[in-house]
Amino acid sequence: MRTVTVGVLGSGTVGQDVLKLIERRESVFTDLGVKIEISGVLVRDVDKVRDVPPGTRVTTDPGFLQECGVVIEAMGGVDRPLAMLLPYLRSGRPVITANKALLAERWDVLRDYALAGSLYYEASVMAGTPVIGPMSTVLRASTFTRLQAVLNGTCLYILDQMEQGQTYAEALAGAQALGYAETPPTLDVGGFDTAHKLAVLARFCADGNFPYSAVTVQGIEHITQQGIQEAQAADECIKLVAELERQGTGWKATVAPQRLPRSHPLCTAGAGRNALVYEGEECGTLVFAGGGAGGMITASAMVGDLLDWVIGFPGHVPLH
Repeated sequence: MRTVTVGVLGSGTVGQDVLKLIERRESVFTDLGVKIEISGVLVRDVDKVRDVPPGTRVTTDPGFLQECGVVIEAMGGVDRPLAMLLPYLRSGRPVITANKALLAERWDVLRDYALAGSLYYEASVMAGTPVIGPMSTVLRASTFTRLQAVLNGTCLYILDQMEQGQTYAEALAGAQALGYAETPPTLDVGGFDTAHKLAVLARFCADGNFPYSAVTVQGIEHITQQGIQEAQAADECIKLVAELERQGTGWKATVAPQRLPRSHPLCTAGAGRNALVYEGEECGTLVFAGGGAGGMITASAMVGDLLDWVIGFPGHVPLH
């Protein structure tokens, strides 16, 4: 039996569920001849009550990273996790992350590690709904032409509530009360979270160096009840759509509200579900839909990445 030492950065909802899922899937790792050992969990406050397996080492000291064979980053942010992960990546060890902001905004630093197969990040887009895996493997045999996607649960919730008669302000307040939206909510409703995810996707199907700065972003803050009702009268729905398509010799990436026919896959995916429509010359039109947020949904993809690494599959390699 081989022992694999794992370090976890962050113990919010996702970090806690990663720990629980690793414990729950112990028999799967055992069947692969592997015993998972959690070396430590980095937190800001060791006295905070957490729902983690008994005996889990919780600490504010990142020194335990030196003991780890693999690190799972679930803390969020950009520069703080990057500062901790870079020395680790330089040593040739792998990182599993769901951090789309880090991947989008610091790609110039991270790309070489992704090319080396050291970065695993299925959970960074659509959480537990696998889209990065297919796009980074089998779909490369097809000539990519276009994608459209709905990638932010907060915007989905707000627009759905507005369709039921609430004003934007009422729907936003409800999303914040339920914990769907942060205060301030700009990252979500301003479209920037979606733009981060679109930049990550573009590197698998358009350009391996696609910059986050190339995404044109417009949020949903100016959507009104009148606009919602006009769309409904035309049998359409309004969604915050991430879109990538060819423009001349390059690619055009946009995030903006769009009116879509109610029969469009992005409208029929189901309440609260992320969805992506991928178009390729040879593969035709493919639709991916499922949960795009939530602790255990995200953890399922991160622990799936851990299983891939244990088996020997490389991380998610961009176009090059």
